[in-house]
Amino acid sequence: MYLGLDLGTSELKALLLADDHRIVGVARAALTVSRPQPLWSEQAPAQWWGALESVMQQLGTQHAAALAAVRAIGLSGQMHGAVLLDDKEEVVRPAILWNDGRSAAQCAQLTAAVPRLGEITGNLAMPGFTAPKLLWVRENEPELFARTRRVLLPKDWLRLMLGGEAVSEMSDASGTLWLDVGRRDWSDELLAATGLTQAHMPRLVEGSEVSATLKPALAARWGLGPEVRIAGGAGDNAASAVGMGLVAPGQGFVSLGTSGVIFVSGAAFAPNPAQAVHAFCHALPGRWHQMSVMLSAASAVSWAVRAFGFADEAGLLAEAATLSPEARARAPLFLPYLSGERSPHNNAQAQGVLFGLTPAHGPADMAYAVVEGVSFGLRDGLDTLERPGGDLALVGGGARSSWWAQLLADILEVPLALGEGGEAGGALGAARLAWLADGGTVESVCRPPRLKQRFVPEAAQAGAHRSRHLRFRGLYSALKPHFAP
Repeated sequence: MYLGLDLGTSELKALLLADDHRIVGVARAALTVSRPQPLWSEQAPAQWWGALESVMQQLGTQHAAALAAVRAIGLSGQMHGAVLLDDKEEVVRPAILWNDGRSAAQCAQLTAAVPRLGEITGNLAMPGFTAPKLLWVRENEPELFARTRRVLLPKDWLRLMLGGEAVSEMSDASGTLWLDVGRRDWSDELLAATGLTQAHMPRLVEGSEVSATLKPALAARWGLGPEVRIAGGAGDNAASAVGMGLVAPGQGFVSLGTSGVIFVSGAAFAPNPAQAVHAFCHALPGRWHQMSVMLSAASAVSWAVRAFGFADEAGLLAEAATLSPEARARAPLFLPYLSGERSPHNNAQAQGVLFGLTPAHGPADMAYAVVEGVSFGLRDGLDTLERPGGDLALVGGGARSSWWAQLLADILEVPLALGEGGEAGGALGAARLAWLADGGTVESVCRPPRLKQRFVPEAAQAGAHRSRHLRFRGLYSALKPHFAP
């Protein structure tokens, strides 16, 4: 039995996987984000630990025998977050998250200081990445920066708590702007540009390697056996790819999580920073991937639920699905840039917009506009990548809606495949990496899951979607000069 832990932005998921590929149990615990100032996004790591205690208690109550049979744990998590620790390994400030936009000025500084940044990291300097966050702390919270002795990514802080080892792995480290992604090692040049050294960094392993062993006291408290290994794990998107068996070149997925992602696996380091494409290490040795990332996907739907008074996300999606094709053509347009945008715009100042409102519009029109706008944002990202030869797998919480899945397939003009366990891709991938760390082979472990449903683009809808997508893109271009500086 293998345990996958996926530390997301809105929840922590735990998944028990048997060695016959059965998902034995899943547990979830909700998380909240603090936004104390505009563009800021933070979480207290103590909240992550409370969520972990909750999911372990749930699994212990519902699946005690399976939990006792766990041989290894894998970790997946939200990328780019900055957890600062002092010399006693105490957290010195709330973690600054991936969707925090305060460090745009520091991105410009870092780019000027290291002209080869794109060549080394395969990425542009964006506020979401970790290195600019540390520059911001150095300039705005110098006392806290001076106290910092270690910088960890969110899931790697959990690893420290679980096993007592400061370790990261290649896929998550790729999102810091401190990793030489081609060499799969820390870059002294980039660390120095942010006032850090390798002494501040955790040691690096591959995602399928053993990184630590679960503390005996925790194993006893949670009902696990002795000598439970902890795999290197992966950033959330690389873990989702492993969970869907997408490790060969050309395979990919679209994720409808808090953020939205288009991910394509590759056999080599292939940077394309000019298009705001991310080039990262994959979770397996000797493999890389490209992806485009939009900052507000399912989170935009959650915002709309609160803003327009829907009961929940399912209620919003059900309302949106009632619009006829004629009504869709008259719906408002929605720019989903509630937290700025990453791919393809790299614009931390971009803002959300509802455009084209009339007295005839009601709740269903608002609901449809938001879901369509998120889907158009994903299409913009897909258009920066080489199109996959076959289906894209569909993962993330938004994958629970078959109506949205079909709309997304129509807008992307790519077939989407929903596999068993697709809603928990990161946790499933983490469990599979634990299996690999316990001696499993890639061929036997990284199998595609059983296909639950396939969504084929409806050719009859293509023209209408293309027309509205052109207006969507034109709206961003027209409004870009007017976003707040």
